[in-house]
Amino acid sequence: MISDPARFQAAVECFDTANREDPHVRVFQGQSFPQQLLYGQRMTHWLQEIEPDAAETLQLAARSQHLCRWMIPRSEYPMDRAGYFRWRTRLYLFHADKAGSILAKAGYDEATIARVQDLLRKKNLKSDAQMQTLEDVACLVFLENDFADLARQHDAAKMADIIRKMWRKMSPRGQRAALEVPMAGADRALLRRALVTLPSADQAADDSSV
Repeated sequence: MISDPARFQAAVECFDTANREDPHVRVFQGQSFPQQLLYGQRMTHWLQEIEPDAAETLQLAARSQHLCRWMIPRSEYPMDRAGYFRWRTRLYLFHADKAGSILAKAGYDEATIARVQDLLRKKNLKSDAQMQTLEDVACLVFLENDFADLARQHDAAKMADIIRKMWRKMSPRGQRAALEVPMAGADRALLRRALVTLPSADQAADDSSV
């Protein structure tokens, strides 16, 4: 339920306006889009797919998940595991701060802003249902739009590790939705092989449904 549709739409438009400045471009259906603008739209799409009645705070967090991400490039940090986690942590804080400023200008109250910022900072994953939904949505966007490209960059063993880590972050609902994401045959086979090695408790369905 959106408390004030005009205010909500104004905030979404501000998020999108900011993300239109992204110098990185993605091509979708023959058209070029700023990368983070397209990402935000895809997050909204998948949130609507798995939770059509999502709370307003969750909808705002989904749209601003990668808000202005290009401003903090990965290259600013060492290209190792520790550097990656430092970069990711800084991004969580950065996205939360940017979104908070936009929401304040749109007229949202402090409690709503704080809740959106908590979601963007990834607090209480697994114990917070909205945070878990946001994580599921991000994984679904990845599977639909980035999995195939990543699979061409890494060998099967590396991809299997990526898949297993992603799968364990998802809820059973998210896992079920992941099994329905359209994929090329080779990519689906790669997903199937990785899931076969997981304990049965970690799988959303038996292997025949993947």
